[in-house]
Amino acid sequence: MANERTFSDKVFLFIKGLAMGAANKVPGVSGGIVAFVAGFYEELIYSLQKVNGKALKLLLNGRFKSFYQYTNAQFLTLIFAGSIFSYFSVSQVLDYFIKNYELFVWSAFFGMIIGSIYYISKQIESWSTKNIIGIIFGIIVGVAISFMNPAKENDNLLFVFFCGIIGVTGMTLPGLSGSFILILLGNYVLLLVDSVNMLYQTIVDVFQGNFEFLKDAVRMRYLKIVTVFGAGSVFGLVFTSQILAYVLKRWHQLVTAIIIGFISGSLGIVWPWKRAVYKLDNGNFLLDSKGEKVIENYKRFIPNFAETETWIAITFVLLGISIVLLIDYYGKKSTNKEIRVDR
Repeated sequence: MANERTFSDKVFLFIKGLAMGAANKVPGVSGGIVAFVAGFYEELIYSLQKVNGKALKLLLNGRFKSFYQYTNAQFLTLIFAGSIFSYFSVSQVLDYFIKNYELFVWSAFFGMIIGSIYYISKQIESWSTKNIIGIIFGIIVGVAISFMNPAKENDNLLFVFFCGIIGVTGMTLPGLSGSFILILLGNYVLLLVDSVNMLYQTIVDVFQGNFEFLKDAVRMRYLKIVTVFGAGSVFGLVFTSQILAYVLKRWHQLVTAIIIGFISGSLGIVWPWKRAVYKLDNGNFLLDSKGEKVIENYKRFIPNFAETETWIAITFVLLGISIVLLIDYYGKKSTNKEIRVDR
């Protein structure tokens, strides 16, 4: 059973949830990396694993306290409350910086992911042939995904549910960006931009006592889509956590090696020096609900080292690496206070 958390522990868990939610929304960045580096990845997986038949039985029998303790609900509530809140707060700020200081934001992320590779690699106890093969396999898969071409938008509800399952994997699989996968599936703007904007507007309307949106067919369509997407995400979290908890218990080192390879292979997605390639509709730019151009993919290029901007970007890469190393340093100091759940 998890130890009792202090108030500061709860605040920091919420902040970690904010960071994970913001990372999940950025194409190429994985919330799972945040969970891994921040030290709550395994607790997240094993807690989600407890959302099972036994938990449902406890809930149906009215044993709410037992359900709360068995599922480590306090931890899950704080993490996911932070992640959800992030979509309407931190990620909006992040969107602004990506739009106005794109090179420097991507540089910082690039550095943080490099630092994460170093951080996770320290958990490899033996560089055996099996683990090296796992790293190579992860690199190949990561590189292959980064070169895939995006599909067209599809609002079929069954496909939207599938997108929810796939998109949420960024939380449970470090290195796999759920947002980037949604770009490849063609539904990033539909699900993480337009639908989220409509949901936010609906929440504002409800708090203002305005229910006119119930007569708005377009709004209701988006609400139906975001509900199905949310259901798919919940199902995906529970389903993938069952698999990951199983493999982590039995092949922890191999899984860690594959994750290192996967993150390394995915670095091309977060390469700072790139230009956006926008979607076209009959020769015109395709716009989202905010009237902004929809990004289809990115064209990468080699930086010009004669430009001051390049060296500023490299400074941000080093800053990103330093952030992860600092998290690692302070994480070691608090290792004796780490909270884990029963497996």
